[in-house]
Amino acid sequence: FVFKLTAAKQQDHFFQAAYLEERDAWVRDIKKAIHCIDGGQRFARKSTRKSIRLPETINLSALYISMKDPEKGIKELKLEKDKRVYNHCFTGTCVIDWLVSSNSIRNRKEGLLLASSLLSEGYLQPAGDTSKAAAEGLSDTPFLDLSDAYYYFPDSGFFCEGYSSDDDVVLKEEFRGTIVKQGCLLKQ
Repeated sequence: FVFKLTAAKQQDHFFQAAYLEERDAWVRDIKKAIHCIDGGQRFARKSTRKSIRLPETINLSALYISMKDPEKGIKELKLEKDKRVYNHCFTGTCVIDWLVSSNSIRNRKEGLLLASSLLSEGYLQPAGDTSKAAAEGLSDTPFLDLSDAYYYFPDSGFFCEGYSSDDDVVLKEEFRGTIVKQGCLLKQ
């Protein structure tokens, strides 16, 4: 799950993701940034809190930790759709149901707003064509309260059997050298 990024000064940087979907998401986001900068536009990641006007009292990080709680949080499942098996994921409906049952929101409309914030800030990731299309702006809301819209936690070990979300061909190279610095991307 390694990919190489060559900077303008002919410096090579190698990135290693934990799993295929994460690698594909990094490649897709980096390509968007490059396209934006090449087009003469200023690239800046918009903060969901500012764009949606999320109240300051809502702590997305604390909410995320509660959602991941093994006993009281959202249960990660193995789901199947269109002859694909999605491991360690959950549906949009499950997220909204959990937010309602945990008294984090008053109604499902508020749930969509909060779940969209979690998605935009990288606490949730879309899995599958339906949720990815919505996250890319092809729906009224970035997050879908549907039983066929799949999502996953970025550090869950999610993988989809027999399918890569990115059609781009990633060339295989033999990597040589030493690791200068090794780390983990915590938030995109």
